Order: sequence, then C-alpha cells, then structure tokens
Amino acid sequence: MSTVEELVKELIGYGVRRQLITEDDRTYAANEIFDILGVEPSADFSIEPAHTADEISAAGIAANEESAPEPDDDGAALEPILKGLLDDAVSRGVIDGGIASRDLLDTRIMGALTPRPSEVIRNFRERLAKSPELATDYFYALSRNSDYIRAYRVKKDVKWVTRTKYGDLDITINLSKPEKDPKAIAAALKKKQDNYPKCLLCPENEGYAGRLDHPARETIRLIPLTLGGERWYMQYSPYVYYNEHCIVLSGKHVPMKIERLTFVRLMEFLKILPHYTIGSNADLPIVGGSILTHEHFQGGHYTFAMAKAKIRTPLVFKGFEDVEAGIVNWPMSVIRLDGENPDRLIDLADKILTAWRGYSDAEAEILAESDGAKHNTITPIARMNGTKFELDLVLRNNRTTEQYPLGIFHPHQELHHIKKENIGLIEVMGLAVLPARLLKEMQELKTAMLAGADIRAIPSIKSHADWADEIRGKYSDINEDNIDGIIRDEIGLVFSKVLEHAGVYKDTEQGRAQFMRFIDTVNRA
Repeated sequence: MSTVEELVKELIGYGVRRQLITEDDRTYAANEIFDILGVEPSADFSIEPAHTADEISAAGIAANEESAPEPDDDGAALEPILKGLLDDAVSRGVIDGGIASRDLLDTRIMGALTPRPSEVIRNFRERLAKSPELATDYFYALSRNSDYIRAYRVKKDVKWVTRTKYGDLDITINLSKPEKDPKAIAAALKKKQDNYPKCLLCPENEGYAGRLDHPARETIRLIPLTLGGERWYMQYSPYVYYNEHCIVLSGKHVPMKIERLTFVRLMEFLKILPHYTIGSNADLPIVGGSILTHEHFQGGHYTFAMAKAKIRTPLVFKGFEDVEAGIVNWPMSVIRLDGENPDRLIDLADKILTAWRGYSDAEAEILAESDGAKHNTITPIARMNGTKFELDLVLRNNRTTEQYPLGIFHPHQELHHIKKENIGLIEVMGLAVLPARLLKEMQELKTAMLAGADIRAIPSIKSHADWADEIRGKYSDINEDNIDGIIRDEIGLVFSKVLEHAGVYKDTEQGRAQFMRFIDTVNRA
C-alpha cells in the first residue's frame, strides 16, 4: 500500500506528464497538496525533478509545447492515485466516506495542479491563431487530464448504435449524471436563486470550492468568447456524452431565450470553431433541456445522426431563393437551411421563428398560446457543411392536456418505462441519454424473459411488461446468445418512437400536409 508521500509523488509526476504543471512547479505543487490533505511530510521528503531539461524536450512533455498533451482517456493513471489519497483522508477523519465529500476533496487536490485561467486562455489563443483544431485539442486534453472530466466515471456509460429508418441512432445509458424530472426542471425556473454561484453554468463557478449540494469547480476553466457583442464562455461538459462535448454559456445569469440574436451567436461561434457543431436547447419547459435558468449552447466535435439525414421535401422560401432549404427526413419536425452567407440564414431563421411563435393549427393540436402561456419555440442547431453554413430549425411545442400531462409532443406514457425526461438538444440530434436505472432493469428483464417469468409479478420491472410482450411476439427465438442484442435494438427503436412523439408534425400524409400549411404561412408573411 502506497504512503501519502508516495502517492503525492505519483500525482506530481502525472501532472508533469500531462502538462498540467512543469518540472519547476513540482515542489510548490506538492506542498500545496500536503496542505490540502492536512499532512506534514517527513523531514527527508524530497521531490526532485524526474527528468532533465533535455529529457523533457525529447519526450515532448514541455508545458509550453504547441501540440496537445495526450489525455488520460480512461482515467487509468489518475484514478488509483486519487483513491489512495481519499481513502487515507477518510481514515484520518479529514472527510467522511460520502461521494460528495470525496469529490470536494479530490477536486481541490487537482485544482492545485490545474493551470491558472490566464495561462489556459493564453495557450488556447496561441493555438487558435494557428488552427481551431489545435486549440480545442489542447483545451479538451486539459479538461480530461485535470479530472474536471472524470473519465473513469464517464467510461462506465453504456453505449451502442441502433439502426432505424431514420439512420443509425446513438444510444447511451447514462451512469454519471442523475435523471431529472420534467416537473422539477420547470419548477427551477420559478425558484429564487439566492445561492452563490446562482447555478452550475454561471462563470462564477470557475475556482469555486463547492459545497455538499454544489460540486467543486477548482478544475474548471473557461475560454472567453464574444458572441452577439456580449461576453460568453466555452467550457467542456463534465459528462461528455460525445466527443469534445462543450458548453457555451452567457456571462450573465439570464434565462434561455430563442431569438434572432441566438442565430447570430451560433453563426459567430462557427466562424471561431468551424469544426464544431453548436446548438441551443429550446427556451420553454418540457421541450427545453435540463437547465433553462442560464442561457447556454451545447456543441462539440461530433457528427450526429440528424446531420447525416437527407432532405425529404425541398422548400423554397419567398425572397430567400438563394438559401437552400428543405424538410429533413427525421422523426422530429426539422427545417434545414444551407448557404454561403450566414446573414441570409439568420434573416430567414428569424422569419421562420417569428411565424412559428404565433402559429396555431387546431387540427395538428398546435396552439401558439393558451391561458397566457406561450407554447411554440425552436431548437436550433448550426454546423458547417463544406464551405456552407447549415442551420437546422426544429419546431417545438410544449402544450399539455389531461391525456398528456407531461406534453402532447413529449414521450407518451407508454414509453416512460424507457424515457420520461425532457427531449433536449442532444436527443433531438439523435443521441439518447437514457437513465442509469435501465442497466439494472434490463439485466433483470433479460433473466425474467429467458426464464419465461411473469414480468407483471416482478415489481422492479413490471413497467416493462407490455414492451416485453411485444418483443416476445416479434422474435421467434430469444435465447442466451441473442437476447442482449435484441434488448439493445428494441431500446433504440423505442428511442426512435420517443423522437416521433416529440415531433409536432408526424411523418404521415396528414402530417406532411400540416407541415406544408405552416411553410405556406411563412411564405405569406
């Protein structure tokens, strides 16, 4: 078993190799970590540099090197070091054994190794001047190596791809972030924000020590951006649902709002980082994401299934004949705009948004408002398509009824056994983020189905009984060898239905006619 001194040496070595600190920082960083741990090192403790300057240069681990350091992608190097230090702290009564206390302490420890914000910003901008990819490679590796992204937790997420009529959908069972109830998300909009920081997306989180009900953020770093003439910031998501999953957040704690300025900001972001996709959750409960209290975007270096989907129905918008447009072959209702001139896309998107905000069609169950509440909004997603700017506008409506209290255009009750949470930006684009409970439930369901058990008599999985009956009726032979693949495929197909439920216009003859009625309204405006 390693001693605290040995573990600190290992951690310092890790920090140097991952370019968090330099050889010159070794003693200073070690002393800071000992202070955080409440440990007085022995008299003969020494942490001399492990490498000469020539060795450092030859190994390519100089902290000012332009290339990005290799990230510790699975946390294999870091996790055992931190576990040893935390276990020791628990044994000495420095912290209790709870995960919240452990997370607060290990973030503080790693904060001692994470470069100051000014250094990170300088390194990012120097690389950005040469290549956007060079800049994001550096920043993403830093976020993983500093343990802001806890790679050893994220790697536990279960992922697969399911082929559907809309293309290959990405399915994940999320084991690193709790599921949020749609009603709790809506209630958060009305709650008085009287804590510091006001929310998890406020820039004041940078360096914050945290508390038991708010994660520590000593390791988070923000890159300042100017979008729409205002200060915004980019960071990475600690949960990284996909490659280089970033969050772009307003410098002000203001609620989500979809407006013309939203489209301007998305286009300006692409001019800075054209290799990224960037999009916004909608600004209303039910059809928005899990945080509506702070304006933000999400993006990353990833090609989503929706981006691969083709145009189902070409469109021409009056006065915008220079903009390529069409309805996307996708379970949700998506208008795609392509053009070399981003200003033209912004103008047309604003016209579509304005028309949609005030649009009603009782036959399609779409009302612009009821009882003073607005219902129509848009989820926008922007990317580059070769030399063209591409903007997808996903029409959303958050009406509820007695039959559908969580939303008419929300996964309906029969799908809640798989997915009940809001359908936000990431899922709109074709990546399912399913709750952790499914992992255990699917294992129990597999065992019960192979045994021919009465699933309705098993409390923990009875919600899946109707679905299990459908699966049994669909496959003539379900056995130990194929059941895992069958269950995964069927979960993916349920997610496809989830997106269909969330689409305001269905892919039917009637639904297509209803969609075109709205397009005609835009052209008459």
